[in-house]
Amino acid sequence: MVDVSAKSNTRRTAAAAGYLELCVECADILASGSGRKGDPWSLARISAISGIKHTSHFLPLTHPLLLDAINVEEYWDSENRRAWLHVEVSCENRTGVEMEAIVGVCIGLTGLYDALKSVSHQMTLGPVRLLKKTGGKRGTVEIPWSDCPWPP
Repeated sequence: MVDVSAKSNTRRTAAAAGYLELCVECADILASGSGRKGDPWSLARISAISGIKHTSHFLPLTHPLLLDAINVEEYWDSENRRAWLHVEVSCENRTGVEMEAIVGVCIGLTGLYDALKSVSHQMTLGPVRLLKKTGGKRGTVEIPWSDCPWPP
């Protein structure tokens, strides 16, 4: 792990987003809100939060962090059959939360895939991108994504 002991604690935030592209059958189940495992969006949100809280287990060189807030939002783009997930994470620490935000989106969308796979495996995960991070040496970094329903 990188030695962050000389850095000062600052407010750190990160936001990431991504989507799961669905086939027609899976899109219908998502729209109905009732798959075999219950509401698919609920499973996605719980999966995202769990993934965020366990990021240091998935990525062994990341620091375990005490998080202050997690926000998970979903958006259904019916025209393109894209189930979007947006994750924001914040803490007061010496290292950033970008990886937690990205992992949250990845695990959340994987949870959504799991909720819908009994209908069909015709789903495509990604892309997933960091949209914004604040705090630390670089300050605020915003990465525009024209397709994304959320601004950076």
